[in-house]
Amino acid sequence: MTKTLLSTAFVAVLGAVAFVPAAQAAANTGTINITGKVVADTCQLNVNGVKNGSVTLPTVTTATLNAAVGTVAGATGFNLTLTNCDTTATAASLNFTGAANNATDGNLTNTGTAGTNVEVQLLNGGTSGPVINTQTNANAPANVALTSGSSGTIAMTAQYYTKAASVTAGTVSTNATVTFSYQ
Repeated sequence: MTKTLLSTAFVAVLGAVAFVPAAQAAANTGTINITGKVVADTCQLNVNGVKNGSVTLPTVTTATLNAAVGTVAGATGFNLTLTNCDTTATAASLNFTGAANNATDGNLTNTGTAGTNVEVQLLNGGTSGPVINTQTNANAPANVALTSGSSGTIAMTAQYYTKAASVTAGTVSTNATVTFSYQ
């Protein structure tokens, strides 16, 4: 009986000692604060005033694009307008999604008949703005102010880009899928 009592006491002491480090660990705690915002609905995206509108680049010659790799031509400005946004949103940021048309160099791939040597490049803020990388979203419009909490406009440009020498004649066609995050 003494052996059993002594064994039980020993196990009880070991159990109590096992919980001491846990008590010490509890003293070294911190707090993670997480905040967010839920808006009622998303904005409507208009391209030059038309929902899901199009941008038409001017016709250019193969000689113009074959000047050198990296040649750009046909810069065409357009406006993206966000309308009917949630009235509590004060700003929006644009991101490109859907890697199907995003070339590895950050331009948009051509699905038209001009071959693989022409891409379309997007610029943020007009013809002299920085080139947007649609893969990484570098230079994508950020913190676009939503006036009156419900609309905003983003000036952009699309242009041809020579990916490789010997561009062939044909059509150029592509599209970009954009998503917006709101503040």
